[in-house]
Amino acid sequence: MYIHFIGIGGIGLSALAKFLAGENHKISGSDIASTEITNDLSINYNAQITIPHHEDAVKDADIIIHSAVIRPTNVEYKKAKELGKKIYSRKEALKFILKDKKVYAVAGAHGKSTTSAILASLLPQSNALIGAISKEFGSNVRSYPNEKVVFEADESDASFLNSNPYLAIVTNVEQEHMEYYKYDEKLFYGAYRKFLELAKIRVLNGEDEFLAKQNDLDNIYLYPSKDIKNVEYILKEKLPYTKFELKNLGEFVVYGFGYHLAIDAALAILAALELGQDIETIRKNLLNYKGIKKRFDIIQNNGLVVIDDYGHHPTEIKATLQGIFEYAKKLGISRVYAIWQPHKYSRTIDNLNGFVECFKGVDELTILPIWAAGELPVKIDLKGAFSRYNPIMAERITRKNGKVFLFNKDGSVIKSYKEGVVVAFGAGDITYQIRGLK
Repeated sequence: MYIHFIGIGGIGLSALAKFLAGENHKISGSDIASTEITNDLSINYNAQITIPHHEDAVKDADIIIHSAVIRPTNVEYKKAKELGKKIYSRKEALKFILKDKKVYAVAGAHGKSTTSAILASLLPQSNALIGAISKEFGSNVRSYPNEKVVFEADESDASFLNSNPYLAIVTNVEQEHMEYYKYDEKLFYGAYRKFLELAKIRVLNGEDEFLAKQNDLDNIYLYPSKDIKNVEYILKEKLPYTKFELKNLGEFVVYGFGYHLAIDAALAILAALELGQDIETIRKNLLNYKGIKKRFDIIQNNGLVVIDDYGHHPTEIKATLQGIFEYAKKLGISRVYAIWQPHKYSRTIDNLNGFVECFKGVDELTILPIWAAGELPVKIDLKGAFSRYNPIMAERITRKNGKVFLFNKDGSVIKSYKEGVVVAFGAGDITYQIRGLK
């Protein structure tokens, strides 16, 4: 079929496009601006990309799939309606894309991209659809001519209920994206329960309060505090690795620093065992995992260490910072500087106290303007809320000639970093700023 994607530049929709291209469908797409993702689709997947949206882009397509942010007022959406095309949201499209697949779905509030990428490393002949770029295979998608799919399942819009899970891993359950669930806890937890009931095999974090209560189902539980032992952080050629023992299965080594990485890897290991993988093959394949882009992503390690991290929730930021403090210590670096671009007004307000607490231990905190992600602006006194840090309120940042620069609104330089560890947190365009691409 010929499938057109409106909003193809997003990490989730681009993954579906690449996956369907791998199944020999013709793909095209549109977005408001060219990006690394749209360029990759054009060059490596032969996709016709239209920038910006234009009504002619949809006229020859058999099916239209659009991202969650696309509204009925979009010119392509309106034209597709007028032409009587089949139109699906990403969430709706999952039903027919995954219906005949053997899906190994990974869900949870935090760690699902990492756990998905690790599971893909442990199951090297499987397809993979991940919400981040795996450094092992350089993409958010991997294609093989079989029905096995490692899939990062998204709870933010309950689309994980359309993922047809054969196996389900759930890392943790925390109230996030509550605006979708109308701030109704019953709806939120009910969606997770339905997801679990859909799966034939369930591997769960047994120390999560909600997941522990689902023991009427036939679950495989990981209890991190007793099942994971002797966690140690080691450097290999200045790169971070976490070594740990799991149950009676011996020692494992996973890329990255942090106790949370041992948990993510352990869940993937237990899942791979349930799927019939040999433990020694699992131990060896785990070493193929090289991290994922924008998660503890070391983009400079010469003089000044610069790390890009997608963390946009207090739990994620706190866990990553713990690993970064350990990494700095191992490198003999005494100062850690955090730069944070808050993501969404709603998330910032809902978790403000958590954000204030999660940056404990940093030597300096810089706060960028909130990345709205389509939300209407709300006045939030971030300088006052974070007064204990005496934060630097910068307009933007960049990296150039081995240094990181902070800028005022008028374009003047506030300060620059040339040594220590700088870590940039956020799910907006901070990743392009810290990489010197914007």
